[in-house]
Amino acid sequence: MLFYDQYQTISEISQGVFKDRGSKFLAFAFPFTNESALKEILQTLKTEHTKANHFCYAYRLTPDRFVFRVNDDGEPAGTAGRPILNVLLSKEITNVLIVVVRYFGGTLLGVPGLINAYKSAAEDVIAQSNIIEKTVQDIYEISFEYPQMNDVMKLIKDENLTNFDQDFDLSCKIKIAVNQAKVNRIMDKLGDILAIKTKFLYTQ
Repeated sequence: MLFYDQYQTISEISQGVFKDRGSKFLAFAFPFTNESALKEILQTLKTEHTKANHFCYAYRLTPDRFVFRVNDDGEPAGTAGRPILNVLLSKEITNVLIVVVRYFGGTLLGVPGLINAYKSAAEDVIAQSNIIEKTVQDIYEISFEYPQMNDVMKLIKDENLTNFDQDFDLSCKIKIAVNQAKVNRIMDKLGDILAIKTKFLYTQ
């Protein structure tokens, strides 16, 4: 399996457009990390664009870029979702959802015309987007007792780790984000601290 220490994505929602023979293709790009958000995004667009004919989309997920999905939403198979996905592939970005909202203009564009339209709309919205580079991070939960507090916090500070969701109640729990390239070294150092437990949660 290939290892990706960094990946490119977009920082915020953006919008693009393409027009051909009366049809208008509005493209929306969303930072996208969880498939469960898809339904709400589509519903919001359908509420805002009640007279549109098609809501076609493609997304690409995870730093290793292996998760993707396309949907033609009633357009001829392969003319909408796949061209949108191909733009995500060619730009080498992930954790992105592109939805292209089509208003039909009365003239059939044919298969080549549709492929070009959805591709062009997707290219325009990416051109309007702010592409950023992120480092792949693993999220761990660390559990320990109060006597280990100083050692744990010193390691977090020395290694410049991001920590969040601190719970210092009867015992201590804290979540940390570790750059994937540093995971083995950080886990070894945590292992040197007595009576500490680490639990992998997810990758972002």
